[in-house]
Amino acid sequence: MRPATGGDASGVDPDAPAAAGPRGRSGERRRLRLGLLVLVSVVLLGALPLYFGMRTLSRDPVFDTLDELAVPGWATAKTVDNVSGSRWCLQDCRLRERTVESDRATEETARVYEQALRTEGWRRWEVTRCPEQPAKGSYTCWRRDELTLDLWVREPTCAAPQASGDPAVPPATPVPPAAGECTGSLVSVKVRNAIDDERTRPQPSTDPSLTGEDPFPTITDDPLGELTRSPS
Repeated sequence: MRPATGGDASGVDPDAPAAAGPRGRSGERRRLRLGLLVLVSVVLLGALPLYFGMRTLSRDPVFDTLDELAVPGWATAKTVDNVSGSRWCLQDCRLRERTVESDRATEETARVYEQALRTEGWRRWEVTRCPEQPAKGSYTCWRRDELTLDLWVREPTCAAPQASGDPAVPPATPVPPAAGECTGSLVSVKVRNAIDDERTRPQPSTDPSLTGEDPFPTITDDPLGELTRSPS
């Protein structure tokens, strides 16, 4: 008579998988480490492009170009950047403004900045409305590729700005500036997209207000008739 239940005398089913031993546990640890390596690689490959992409969006590359200007350290004693508008010209195009304090006089500061601009490929732009309003000091305009740049170097403003609402009354005893104050110069750099700079567009040859004529003629009902101008 054969026994009704299969298996050998020890009671272990020969078709059942072997119990997990040391080699099985080692394989599980190896698979776990491999999975962790794959996860870390995916995170790094996704995080690095994201980091540099956010950095590019938050930092305007034009300021990086200005940082590369070969000007001495005394010409960049203190730098303040300001940006407004949209990089993709949505409603308003991007306007970059930089204000720099220089330790030396206006003439020397303007000379080193102009030389640095030429070295970086900027070309002097002789155009009307440069500046748009009379300005003291050295005011020059420049162009490179799709950008325009206004460079204004002037004497620093030594007097402290007056708070709004305070009466403009001079002090009873004027206080002379201390030694070392009111020296150096102030540099302003304004960079715009050339497409957004009105000075790149055709300018009117004459001012209509000086001719006394209406620049927009009135069209009669007769399609073949001549254009008649409104009385001045």
